[in-house]
Amino acid sequence: MKKALIFKISFILLIILVLGTAFFVFENKNPALPNDNSSERCEQKDLPYLDSNLSTQDRVNDLMGRMTDWEKIGQMILIEKNSIHDINDITRYNLGALLSGGGAGPKQDTPLAWLQMINNFQSAAQKTCLKIPLLYGIDAIHGAGNVIGATIFPHFIGLGATRDPDLVRRVAEATAEEIAATGIYWNYAPNLDVAKDIRWGKTYETFGSDTENVAQLGLAYLEGTQNSSNGYLKVLANPKHFIGGGSMEYGTSRNKYFKIEEGNINIDEETLRQVHLVPFKEAVDGGARAIMVGTATWRGKMNSSNHYLLTDVLKKELGFSGFIVSDWYGVYEVAPSKYESLVLAINAGVDMVMSPFEYKDFMSNMQKALFRGDITKERIDDAVRRILTVKFETGLFDRPQAEPEGLSVIGSDEHRDLAREAVRKSQVLLKNTNSALPLSVSLDKIIVAGAAANNLGRQAGGWTTEWQGIDGNYGISGTTILEAIKNAVSKNTEVQFNEKGNFSVGNNLADVGIVVVGEKPYAEGWGDNPNPKLSPEDLSAIEKTKAKSKKIIVVIISGRPLDISSYSENWDGIVASWLPGSEGEGITDVLFGLYPFTGTLPVSWNISSN
Repeated sequence: MKKALIFKISFILLIILVLGTAFFVFENKNPALPNDNSSERCEQKDLPYLDSNLSTQDRVNDLMGRMTDWEKIGQMILIEKNSIHDINDITRYNLGALLSGGGAGPKQDTPLAWLQMINNFQSAAQKTCLKIPLLYGIDAIHGAGNVIGATIFPHFIGLGATRDPDLVRRVAEATAEEIAATGIYWNYAPNLDVAKDIRWGKTYETFGSDTENVAQLGLAYLEGTQNSSNGYLKVLANPKHFIGGGSMEYGTSRNKYFKIEEGNINIDEETLRQVHLVPFKEAVDGGARAIMVGTATWRGKMNSSNHYLLTDVLKKELGFSGFIVSDWYGVYEVAPSKYESLVLAINAGVDMVMSPFEYKDFMSNMQKALFRGDITKERIDDAVRRILTVKFETGLFDRPQAEPEGLSVIGSDEHRDLAREAVRKSQVLLKNTNSALPLSVSLDKIIVAGAAANNLGRQAGGWTTEWQGIDGNYGISGTTILEAIKNAVSKNTEVQFNEKGNFSVGNNLADVGIVVVGEKPYAEGWGDNPNPKLSPEDLSAIEKTKAKSKKIIVVIISGRPLDISSYSENWDGIVASWLPGSEGEGITDVLFGLYPFTGTLPVSWNISSN
């Protein structure tokens, strides 16, 4: 009896020791590396999931059956590439997805350098046991804005002014071709937010405030991105930001540096559905396979932890069978601790977490959550199944590696012509007193002023070269508005430029003064502005130029309407050019009457106090 009792006590103590050791490992966030990398498992040939003749479902089933929990967890994290300090960690941790944040590229942002960087990352993924390819994503929201020489299309607010689904579809196709040439097959677009407050710094990332227009153009962009004749998605589109971000209240941001971004949405569910859900329903019905949940809060609950919105509405009611990815650091503020935040977000329906930094912590916390039962194996399997399904649909297991020969599509003449078309169709004529426009190409003298007249950075706006954009002419290939004016007029027309409007024209006034003004580049958060308006420097340039011209044309480069009601009465012509991108000649196409103005306002704009 004594021996039996001693044996039982010893066995119980052993169990306690084992469990205690495991608990200690998880609590101290020291993730154990996978323990099943045997050559017998990892060197098998002709595996069914690598057979492109099988159905996607059969391939996913076979691959899932071969994966360890560790490998599954690795598929659920999305890491910013600059957080990978040792490329071998992609292999060690079986990471499934990487991204480049705004401005995060190779040391030289040339197309070839981008291609080589992506291929190096994919080579690291091929060293894992199951050789699951990386899904690499980027915010190519108006072209491949981080790549030198890429075509920079108008931002979505400008495309919204075109109200032309066919044009938007073609822009999406061209963008997909340019990023795919570098080996990137995931674009964080289209933005389906319906902007209801122009003070929001993301206004220009949207198609505007009209739900129907947002839904129609968003669907066109989705189709242009994904449609392919090869049997798989050309590039994976990523509608965002689910849901309601365009109605965040000013002054409610969780971030002390922002005013609206990461703020609270305080509208009822009926309004949420009628205004903001419609574009996402159209996208799901149209083939969306990845949707990004935003960082907003609806009635005090962050969207990334809202089970009702993510699982009940998006996945069940709308029938979304792809995967939900969180936005930048978008799950870790749900609760006081990162662990609790992660558990709540995953259980709410987030399938892939854009960490975007701490992959070791993520792996550890997910293991701990699985061990404790805070996240079930079934929930992890559901998330991974969704992710792998989309990877197969995107052709990541089957498509050949991108090669340098394909880089010639980047910034091609065809794409620049398309961008020019998009620019001219996005121009909105706000005012035209006494038919001041169009201008003759044979005028004797034109004077041009304004900080945006000879500045590609201001034309392109945020998410170009850098996250918040650049103010100048470096890192972008294209045609400034000043250059476009010079190219448009006759050889006998004198074009004089002074940014501040300091002209010496003597007693003979210039036939026309064109002043190109507007906003400096910005992106989300930092672009939140209580009163978007022209700067004193802009107004000074306009007044000085007006004094030396027979008539004055003001071209406004901005991501949203600016308050010009106190000044516009004295201007002859006003053009809303939005953020046109690299092709300034699209603006002069309509200024000089080669094409008519056809753009209409995607958001309301009051131009006069009268």
